[in-house]
Amino acid sequence: MEKILLVDDEANILEAYQRQFRKQFQVHTALGGEQGLKTLRAQGPFAVVVSDFRMPGMDGNQFLSCVRQFHQDTVRMMLTGNADLDMAMEAVNQGAIFRFLTKPCPPETLATALEAGVKQYRLIRAEKELLEQTLTGSLQALANVLSLVHPEAFGRASRLKRYVTGLAHHMGLSNVWGLEIAATLSQIGCVILPETLLKKVNAGEPLDPQEERLFTTHPSTGAEILGNIPRMKEVADIIAYQHKHFDGSGSPHDSRQGEDIPLGARLLKVALDFDTLQMQDFPGSQAFGEMENRRGWYDPAVLQALKIAFVPEQKFKLATLSLRELRPHLVLAEGIFDEQGILLAAKGQELTEWMVARLKLIGGSRPVKEPIHVIVPDDSSPVEVS
Repeated sequence: MEKILLVDDEANILEAYQRQFRKQFQVHTALGGEQGLKTLRAQGPFAVVVSDFRMPGMDGNQFLSCVRQFHQDTVRMMLTGNADLDMAMEAVNQGAIFRFLTKPCPPETLATALEAGVKQYRLIRAEKELLEQTLTGSLQALANVLSLVHPEAFGRASRLKRYVTGLAHHMGLSNVWGLEIAATLSQIGCVILPETLLKKVNAGEPLDPQEERLFTTHPSTGAEILGNIPRMKEVADIIAYQHKHFDGSGSPHDSRQGEDIPLGARLLKVALDFDTLQMQDFPGSQAFGEMENRRGWYDPAVLQALKIAFVPEQKFKLATLSLRELRPHLVLAEGIFDEQGILLAAKGQELTEWMVARLKLIGGSRPVKEPIHVIVPDDSSPVEVS
């Protein structure tokens, strides 16, 4: 049974809701918007959220706008005693409201609206699951092509996926699949870049003006590639804005700033810069300090999530393995090269089943440099590559 969250600033109204609907729905209540957000983070996801409009502190518009941003699948409804048309239009525009109900609302009317909301939620989830199943294989194939053409870029994308997933988890975000896809394919536009340029970027070496111009084209190239795939517009927008600063500076050079920048792009920007510093052997705390001094570059909420998720001293074990001992989910402490010095897998990359099979297949036809240095993660904490 899907869960319903009812939010109001009057405890007696919430108690009445509990009595009226406890046999029909799995009802949760929250006293005010702030408590509502805490309940969403702690007990979500919820199929339907119903909020009163006039509440002290965070009103219904602000609350449901937050729900829309962080829990996109949740169906949102507004319940208010003030049937003002302008207010209703503002609520619909800001929070994408599914139903607008006036108080006092008869229990049967509210029950009917809740049933419609649950049905809408099921439709959204069914469509999303079908989309994910249909696209995941195709998008993974694109990522595998990137690993063959540009191991350096693929290695970075693999690291970015881990960072973005961790950030999303600590921020209580629900659309993790789309964020993971955006991170995995964020470097797909690097197919146009020379491998030597990517090595300079990862090493933190300065780029000359021509190299800088070329490098800044890869997000738009990646967005164009994904823009040709149906239903990938949001992912393409995230990739296009991955280098955009929170204050509006950076690329692309347009007027978007702050929360107008896609949330996934704000996560990706933090992950990209943290990864760059980590690959230059900055300890986590020092890397965070560098980023904290870059005023206006990052969404403060995302930067705080980075501090919680990845900055504390993190536990890991280093191991030295032969090629045949490699297994999925190990993280490379150093790149894997063949005897001619060709990079096969980049430092910091988490090995997948496909990558392990490919490396062993390569090892059967030409020599691969051994031993291979890997990080064995401690499951109790994230892994920091040093």
